[in-house]
Parts: sequence; structure tokens; C-alpha cells
Amino acid sequence: MAPSTELQGSSFLRRISIRRNQIVSMDVTHEQQLEELEYFQKHVSDCLSELLSPSPLPYSSSAAASRPSVPILSIPWLKNLLDVFMSCETEFKGFLSTVQISKSPSLEKGLQETLDRSLKSLDICNAVVNGIDSVTQSRRLAEIAVTALKKRPLCDGSVRRAKRALTSLLAGLNIESGGSSNRRTTSRAWSFGQRSIVSGSSVHVSKNWSATKQIQAMAANLVPPRGAEASGPAMPVYIMSSVMVLVMWVLVAAVPCQASNVLVAPLQLPKHQSWASAALNIQERVGEEMKGKEKRFGGGLMEEMQRMERIGLSLLEFTERFRFPAEEEEEVAEKVEEMDEICRGMEVGLEGLQRQVRVVFHRLVRSRLEIVSVLDQAPAM
Repeated sequence: MAPSTELQGSSFLRRISIRRNQIVSMDVTHEQQLEELEYFQKHVSDCLSELLSPSPLPYSSSAAASRPSVPILSIPWLKNLLDVFMSCETEFKGFLSTVQISKSPSLEKGLQETLDRSLKSLDICNAVVNGIDSVTQSRRLAEIAVTALKKRPLCDGSVRRAKRALTSLLAGLNIESGGSSNRRTTSRAWSFGQRSIVSGSSVHVSKNWSATKQIQAMAANLVPPRGAEASGPAMPVYIMSSVMVLVMWVLVAAVPCQASNVLVAPLQLPKHQSWASAALNIQERVGEEMKGKEKRFGGGLMEEMQRMERIGLSLLEFTERFRFPAEEEEEVAEKVEEMDEICRGMEVGLEGLQRQVRVVFHRLVRSRLEIVSVLDQAPAM
């Protein structure tokens, strides 16, 4: 959704010499500030609600608008989630530019905490980008298995090749109990030795770094403003921080990126507000996906990964009982085609998702600079 820029740079408080007119102007400023706040809350509520709605997103392209709704935590859904985040972030900056900000202690504290949360979000974006690389490796293993199992007639050599690929695939997806933990730890340690999103230089992060701890730190001290501040600039700061925590939490849940075994729901929000209710609905739905996942949690709730796991297990069972000449070629062909379809979708989708995470990374970098500018220019109360 395009940002509201027509009011940017204008001042709602016009300095004139007559005190009575000054007071009227201040009243208008407060009135318009309330209108801007109401608009921002409605925008966040509508965007978050659309993520769980069968309707297409209002700011989607015409091509995307004609498509049916997508499953939660699928690659297209995650891309929509990032679209929503950037749309809300654009409107948030629009709010800051259209209202008169006074540097109250609580607002200054809220903006400083937002800066800290955005810094942690940058770390998570780096981890997610590298996590997508590991998912891409899983896709390639699945493709090897698909190619081998499409051979006709099936022979022992093709099936052995498929079995090796499927065994590695399922170990990487943390299905097997034996050896899977070491594999995942090695993969995550490798990820943080890669080139950073912003500069291309090597990023060295401790193996003890945890995306889960980052989320917990981001959610700490995230409390709604009270009293008069609930109708002032502190409220959109709180809303935007909540959206940021929610989005990063979902990314960590969906993409394997050095998360610990327990990734609890981070947000405690005032349910009576529509935007908060929409955010909690998303949090609850993702929480249900976590509960439904029987294996030990380490990230990787991406819908395509879940389907890949299920089909991979079925195909692995086939390779283990295979005897030449095969009598189940037709039976297994359907699952091979389904796995092939997943791989084709992931080949394009993962690249687009990774690119979009990078866009969010750079957007967060710019936003940090803009918030610092707001703090520097705001007069003290």
C-alpha cells in the first residue's frame, strides 16, 4: 500500500501572534493526531486480518489478486507477511512525519527500545537468509531423489541413489533421532560464517547465539502506553514494535535459523483493540502449528518443508522395501510427482523470499536512521 505522503513535512501547529488562534491550532493538531492514530491502527488491523482471510491482500498485484488464498506459513504466505510488515512500517513513518512529536521521557524510551528491537531484527534477518540457504540444500536433495525415482524401469542403482538423498534430506529436516542434532548444529554454525546481507563481509556470531533469545529480548518491556499517552505518538511506537516482534517470531518459527527447542508466543496484547486481536489470531494459528508438530522443535514450520518431510518419509519407506522388479511403480509415482511439484515451487519461491528478507533488512537500517533523526529534532516537553 502506498504511504500517505501528502502531509509529510507540513506542520499542524501554525505559529501566529494571537494566543487564541494558537490554542485553536493546537486543538486542531491534537484532533488530527487522533485521526492519524486511528488510521494507523485500522491499517495495521486490516493488513494483519487479511493474512488469515481467504481474500487476496488489498495491495497485491492484479495477477496475485486472482489467486486463491495460500496456506499459513507457506512461502507465498510468508512473502505476504513481509509485505504487510513493510506496509505497516511505511505508515508508521508517515505518522511520525505528520504529527508534532515532543520528546517526553516515555516516548523517548519507547523509540530507543524500538531502535534496539530493530537491531535484533537485523540479526534475525541475517539468520533467516542463511536458514533459507539450508532449506535450498534440502530442496536439492529432494530433487536428486525425484530424478532417481522417475527412472523407468526402476532399478536397484536408482533406488539406492534416491535412498541416500532421502536419508540426508530427512536428517537435515531433523526427522531422524540419530545424528540429526549434530547435523543441524553444524549447519547453523556454518550459516553465521557466511557473508552479511548489508556489507558482504564475514559475520562471526557465537554458536551460543539464539534466535529464540533474541525474540524474548525484543518482547521484554513491551507494554502498552497508559493514560494520555495512549492517544499520542507512544501508541503507534508500541504497535509497530509489536508488529516487528510478531513478524520476526513467525520467521524464526518458519525457517530453521538457530532457534532453541521452545519458541513460546511472545506477545501479550490488549485484546479489545482490533489490531491487537488480529495479531493474536496470527500468533495463535502459528502456535497451533507448533503444537501439531510432533518432532522436536528447531524451527522449520514452513508449509512446504512439512509436506516435504511427510512425502520424504513415505518415499524412504518405499526404497527400503524395494525389490527388483518393482511392483509399486505406479503407487509411488504419485508421491514422486507431488515431491517434484514442491521442489519446483520452492526453487522460485525461496529465492523470492530470501530477496524479500534482504529488502526488509535494508528497510530496517533506513528506519533506524529516520527514528534517530526524529529523536534529535523533537523538542523536549
